[in-house]
Amino acid sequence: MQAAIVPDSEARGLMGLLPPRLRDLMSMARLDRPIGWWLLYWPGAWAIALSGNGLAHWRMMLWFLLGSIAMRGAGCVWNDIADRELDRKVARTASRPLASGRLSVAQAALWMGALCCVGLVVLLQLRWQAQLVALASLALVAAYPFMKRITWWPQIWLGLVFSWAALVGWVEMTGGLNLAGALLYAGSICWVVGYDSIYALQDREDDALVGIRSSALAMGRHVRAGVGGFYAAALALWAGAIWYARPDPLALIALVPMAAHLGWQVATLKEDGADPLQKFRANRFAGLLMFAACVVVGAS
Repeated sequence: MQAAIVPDSEARGLMGLLPPRLRDLMSMARLDRPIGWWLLYWPGAWAIALSGNGLAHWRMMLWFLLGSIAMRGAGCVWNDIADRELDRKVARTASRPLASGRLSVAQAALWMGALCCVGLVVLLQLRWQAQLVALASLALVAAYPFMKRITWWPQIWLGLVFSWAALVGWVEMTGGLNLAGALLYAGSICWVVGYDSIYALQDREDDALVGIRSSALAMGRHVRAGVGGFYAAALALWAGAIWYARPDPLALIALVPMAAHLGWQVATLKEDGADPLQKFRANRFAGLLMFAACVVVGAS
């Protein structure tokens, strides 16, 4: 089978120019779909900004971005190794390099190791307390691919993983964790559950047929209300984080653009066609709005 360019690739022109083997490696690490590393990166950038250090630590933000790219890629490779049998049964994932047989598990493992080496370089830039927090996430990452087999809410586990950078960033900037950092992390978990439930709408029929569990299936006809509820919880928790960092009612105004954007997602969500992927990708901009709020509050 020839190396395919998946429909949701955001770099189809570049991918089309690559040799098949390199294209498969790029695809397996989702390097052609940057939405994933942005979503992994934003909680860490929020923590750096809200902790009061803000844009003065732009170099650390760049290290976090590099780490997000590398470790998101490594996590995707691990996910494909663990899910290769299930992926063959789902239309959207059947053409993945491992599921289709174009790459071997050994080749995937070597690629994952190379990406982890990049992550190690980033890890060494952090203070030792933040290094320990970052390493603690590996158990969550390793277990994630199996959550869809044992719970209807694997998105909650994904939220724990994809929000972890908030804890790392907070500890890196402050040397410890306080209530503001914890609330920022908890709010991010709810945000992840919301946007990944939207993403899971794409696979509901295939997931139901092969026995994969997801929050989109668990919510049934109430996906819009469920996503709205998780987004509302995220905003409430973030408001608490901002209030703890700066107890001033005016500081909460910084959350208004983010609240409006998340409200738009829920109000206009269509549960089929191309809309779930478009709404999911819109969270890259949502993360930027939250980052702006954290910069304003953290610098004031």
